[in-house]
Amino acid sequence: MTYAIEADGLRKRFGDTQALDGVSLQVGEGRVLGVLGPNGAGKTTAVRILATLLRPDEGSARIGGFDVVRDAAAVRRTIGLTGQYASVDEDLTGVQNLVLIGTLLDLSRRDARRRAAELLEWFDLTDAASRPAGTYSGGMRRRLDLAASLVGRPAVVFLDEPTTGLDPAKRDAMWDVVRTLVDEGSTILLTTQYLEEADQLADEITVIDHGRVIAHDTPVGLKRQAGNRTLTVVPVDAADGPVVQALLAGVSHEEPAPLAGGGFSVPVLDERAMGSTVSALADRGIAVSELSLHLPTLDEVFSTLTQKEVAA
Repeated sequence: MTYAIEADGLRKRFGDTQALDGVSLQVGEGRVLGVLGPNGAGKTTAVRILATLLRPDEGSARIGGFDVVRDAAAVRRTIGLTGQYASVDEDLTGVQNLVLIGTLLDLSRRDARRRAAELLEWFDLTDAASRPAGTYSGGMRRRLDLAASLVGRPAVVFLDEPTTGLDPAKRDAMWDVVRTLVDEGSTILLTTQYLEEADQLADEITVIDHGRVIAHDTPVGLKRQAGNRTLTVVPVDAADGPVVQALLAGVSHEEPAPLAGGGFSVPVLDERAMGSTVSALADRGIAVSELSLHLPTLDEVFSTLTQKEVAA
């Protein structure tokens, strides 16, 4: 696999604080890596190093094959970056902000205006294009900042908590933007506090805590690491509840938990419990309104992993 983003053993200290303690990352071309971690874990420090805004104390990193220290100018021509806070010029209009970025990227005035119009439409800002950015709402400024990072059609895009301050509808729209970027060939590194966002967008997820990588896998792989699946059965006839409870007790090492809807749920070790439960229900002629087996949520994964790190 060809990697668009590679980092090996990144370390960075600020005074007495070890912000990064040997972080290594790899992101294949056209892939999305979600980087999760609690506040202060080191996510933004890692992004700033990869985007050439900070120098690592130790370790190395390459973006599109360019070293972030030795080839910083080439890296900057390769990437787009949206930080945690909108950084648009509030005295300029929306279109002027984007045209300015295009001009700085050596686009002709005509091409810069064409690209600005495309992005303003994409981010639902066309009606506000002629207004000073200082009159925009927080969410609008955030979307303008995201648009600015895409003016140069970057091959690699760093999105540091990109949907902070966006309402659910605009967040969904931003997810569509990310998917479109990937469809067009971009590689994305996404840091986020919204675990659903990582679940929706990321091909792989790296979890960072206290400046170290504590887990890396696909979303499904991480959920499997976090522990048991949960098997839920809700019978149509509440009178079948005791039989359902007994059946679930037989496929688990724990006592089934009653549900408000009259059914039961129980943790199970693997998917085979689903098949045996379906057969047992059919043998007894028990009709069900719900029968499901699900992995832990990413919220549960995140909680499990960070608690293990604290205990260690």
